Amino acid sequence: MRLEIILLSIVAAAMAFIGGWLAMKLRDYLDMALGLTAGIILGLTAFDLLPEVFRISYRENLATTWPMVTFVAGFLAFHIIEKAILLHQSHEPGYKKHSHPYIGLTAAAGLIGHSFLDGVSIGVGFQASKSIGAAVALAVIGHRLADGFNTTNLMMFHRNKAHRTRRALYVAAVMPIFGGLLTLFFSLSPAILAVYLGFFAGFLMYIAAGDILPQAHSEGSSKKAIAMTVLGVIIMFVITRFV
Repeated sequence: MRLEIILLSIVAAAMAFIGGWLAMKLRDYLDMALGLTAGIILGLTAFDLLPEVFRISYRENLATTWPMVTFVAGFLAFHIIEKAILLHQSHEPGYKKHSHPYIGLTAAAGLIGHSFLDGVSIGVGFQASKSIGAAVALAVIGHRLADGFNTTNLMMFHRNKAHRTRRALYVAAVMPIFGGLLTLFFSLSPAILAVYLGFFAGFLMYIAAGDILPQAHSEGSSKKAIAMTVLGVIIMFVITRFV
């Protein structure tokens, strides 16, 4: 079982690297890339994270009120952090409105935390059974491409330097390995996982709707951005339902 957890976590890391590489290649089409990123994040939140919160809550007899409280807390946390950074930015010349490296770092940090939990999810799945572990690993690997893509896009959009963007991608990519290894020593409480996922879902919802989508429309063609957003949502629906 240990070997399966390690190998599948490494595959998940590799998929994130591929997603980040694709984002770097698409930097000349930033409006479309941002639209796609927003759609992927919305789909991840609606079709993966929130359903998982409800599944865990039902299975563990946990009131869904608390994960939804952390959902709102996650949404407000990023909103407050972003506005605080932008208030500071208003005194600094040279940055585009609503764009700042620290915002990109904050958003990437959230995705890095999610990447770590991806590895934990693989390990916890195998603690239940090999079949459940394999199914969870397949789902994680399926959306790790999107995680690498999103991490890189968020860093680039918020004007982080190339070396910092690459470092964020490297950290996000390898986190599932550490998460998977952690589960070899102890297990994570399902209730804690549900509360964390609620917080992270709110965090992502703000990033997609309050940050990325408005910028996607300001970067270029709104029609193309809308089309790519819808495509991103469809991609995540297919991955979470059929992959």
